[in-house]
Amino acid sequence: MTPIADILAAARSDESGFSTVIPAGWMQGRTAFGGLSAALALQAALDLEPDLPPLRSAQIAFIGPLAGEVTVTATRLRRGRNAAFLQSDVRSAAGLGLRATFVFMAELPSVVVHDEAPRGPIAPPVADAELYTGPETFFTGNFNFWDSKADLGPTEWLRWARLRTREGLHPMVELMAIGDALPPGAFKLAAQRQTPLSSLNWQINFLTPEPVTEGGWWLLHARADTAHHGYSSQRMSIWNAAGEPVAEAMQGVAIFG
Repeated sequence: MTPIADILAAARSDESGFSTVIPAGWMQGRTAFGGLSAALALQAALDLEPDLPPLRSAQIAFIGPLAGEVTVTATRLRRGRNAAFLQSDVRSAAGLGLRATFVFMAELPSVVVHDEAPRGPIAPPVADAELYTGPETFFTGNFNFWDSKADLGPTEWLRWARLRTREGLHPMVELMAIGDALPPGAFKLAAQRQTPLSSLNWQINFLTPEPVTEGGWWLLHARADTAHHGYSSQRMSIWNAAGEPVAEAMQGVAIFG
């Protein structure tokens, strides 16, 4: 297991970003775990302009496989008085593997106040809860998970998750790494036939400028709304340990069979 902070500490920096190596323990099949690749892309954007306002949104395209040595570059697209748009690309020997657009925006005074986002439906694990992790040869080995055994739908996941080692990370880099840690909702439909799936994109909006939790735990939810003709669309949510909504997301998933 290689902590993300160690991957970043080993990076070789240049004017537009950095190069580093994706360890084998962060792979999922022939490509790196998408949450890690997105986290590296975000770190490059944060390094490019250290005085950015809070991250509010990310649009991520999983374009191709990423493995071994990767180069991460960031570019400023536009920066105004309140918002900044930055683009990050992650490339490996196979070419461009990920492109992300990040939107950073300062809080604005407003008379509009509205919040109907659902709260976390289950409490975090207690101190002696039975946790599980994946094999160290797969990206899930970098996480602790807790399954409450809640009654879920046929394309739905709901699990508490945390990075096993998270020290030294920017809070949003940590969230980016953990937010995509669940399998796609459609995986439940495809698992019996061992049908391969692959995330195509990820749109995530952050509901608070400074998300915090307790014990590193975040409650992750994913549910596929549709799955047919080799494509699935799913909705995703993240809550902190207090049950407060932290992020809402959508993702498109390819189903190869």
